[in-house]
Amino acid sequence: MALDDKTRTELEAAAFRRLVSHLQERTDVQNIDLMTLAGFCRNCLSKWYLAEAQAKGVGMTDPEARLAVYGMPYEEWKKKYNKEASPEQMQKFQEATKDHKH
Repeated sequence: MALDDKTRTELEAAAFRRLVSHLQERTDVQNIDLMTLAGFCRNCLSKWYLAEAQAKGVGMTDPEARLAVYGMPYEEWKKKYNKEASPEQMQKFQEATKDHKH
């Protein structure tokens, strides 16, 4: 099935919005666990979003990009949902991300 560029872009945008919504709902899933299992987290996603905005000449800041991904200011999300990583989580994270590049 061949998609025209407009339809492909619309589908990709819808899938992105659904991913962001899912991550906003799943506050029980910590970023460190996402990084360990998937190689990216909410912070990565906001950095990619910011990089694409900047590449298009959109004047966006890091806090604005994080707000788009987290659905609230990052500091608020950390206070509400972020838990201190266990030594086991940190070890898995270090092993999984030793060659990680954003």
